[in-house]
Amino acid sequence: MASLFLCRQLTPALQHNTRSLLSFHRYIHQNVYEYDGPVMKTEVPGPRSRNADAVNFFCDYEESRGNYLVDVDGNRMLDLYSQISSIPIGYNHPALVKVLQKPQNLSAFINRPALGILPPDDFNVNLKESLLSISPKGLQQVMTMSCGSCSNENAFKLIFMWFRKKERGLNMVTQEELDSCMINKFPGCPDYSILSFMGGFHGRTMGCLATTHSKAIHKLDIPSFDWPIAPFPKLKYPLEQFVKENKDEEARCLEEVEDLIVKCREKNKIVAGIVIEPIQSEGGDNHASDDFFRKLRAIAIKHGCAFLVDEVQTGGGATGKFWAHEHWGMDNPAEVVTFSKKMMTGGFFHKDELRPDAPYRIFNTWLGDPSKNILLTEVLNVIKQEDLLNNAVHAGKILMDGLLDFQVRYPHLVSRVRGRGTFCSFDTPDDVTRTNLISQTRNKGNIIYV
Repeated sequence: MASLFLCRQLTPALQHNTRSLLSFHRYIHQNVYEYDGPVMKTEVPGPRSRNADAVNFFCDYEESRGNYLVDVDGNRMLDLYSQISSIPIGYNHPALVKVLQKPQNLSAFINRPALGILPPDDFNVNLKESLLSISPKGLQQVMTMSCGSCSNENAFKLIFMWFRKKERGLNMVTQEELDSCMINKFPGCPDYSILSFMGGFHGRTMGCLATTHSKAIHKLDIPSFDWPIAPFPKLKYPLEQFVKENKDEEARCLEEVEDLIVKCREKNKIVAGIVIEPIQSEGGDNHASDDFFRKLRAIAIKHGCAFLVDEVQTGGGATGKFWAHEHWGMDNPAEVVTFSKKMMTGGFFHKDELRPDAPYRIFNTWLGDPSKNILLTEVLNVIKQEDLLNNAVHAGKILMDGLLDFQVRYPHLVSRVRGRGTFCSFDTPDDVTRTNLISQTRNKGNIIYV
């Protein structure tokens, strides 16, 4: 079944009358800078974009506003996908424009420092006003990065160092460890792994790619690590009609997770951590119940594995809570939560006990970008002022109700409607139908994606 994604942005992506989809505007504050609707002058891609082989179409970002993306042919489209879920409050938001116009911010946007050794004097203040103001429960340590892949890659390293420190106990690092790590050998390079799930996507760097299992083209021809891969539940819809079947499916997957951890330990291939997305996004918008995630967390605790929640796609409010994993109601927080995209910067939160025990163990030249923290502070202000988290709940209900209605009216085209907040999707019967639907919807002025 081909899958379609809708509304990966926080709720401004549902901001105005989109006649061809649903009427969301009743819940959302009218911003004067926003366009009043789509305007289509050509098919998309238009004449100026058709020379491209790999891109969908070229964009005119100066003319794009709010939730409307304008292409180089002058077509104005409601963007329901928001740059692969990375635009938090729309294009050229006036609040962000004002931030750029403030003289005191000029230096931060011109000078990108090596934050690990030469941070600006106000960096700690900016972190407290931005990232630390929305840190997940129980996670007061944060490290910034530049993108989602490097956030997960370095989070894996953090987990491995934490796990080895636990095993080492009070013993000092040996000379053998120091020497052997330089030639990629044990004991300096222990045979640890991160357990991941089929359908998951965590990035395209070497470690992340070993935990990415969404599309073969991402991994083809690239050497990888022999790390365990568990099945992710394949739920049946409507959920209320398949309660027992879905419960059994989740139990099967959890049993497989525990079995993999035990078997890896027997082979001295220790599972140091488990990584999972609250919603498998790139892999097809696959969901599981809150109970599944709570039980998975319990398995991680039982076996001494770190629990890493990848919120690169889902973080930022589109599900109706700032962090999608808040829906789970976990008693014991995850060890690590990674973020990027709508957060303007990459990075990860982690528990105190995972803090590196020496400088430069987690390091790169930039370690993020302080100018993005300044922008994020203003994004968070807008989210609070316009009550966008509650708005995501209300607008998401309208979206889901509309999609469920489509499913009833057009069962030959729409199936498996699912979502949380505005983070919604549905399946089409085949790839051809999906591709035609995307194209026709786009030519009517609405951008959805696969």
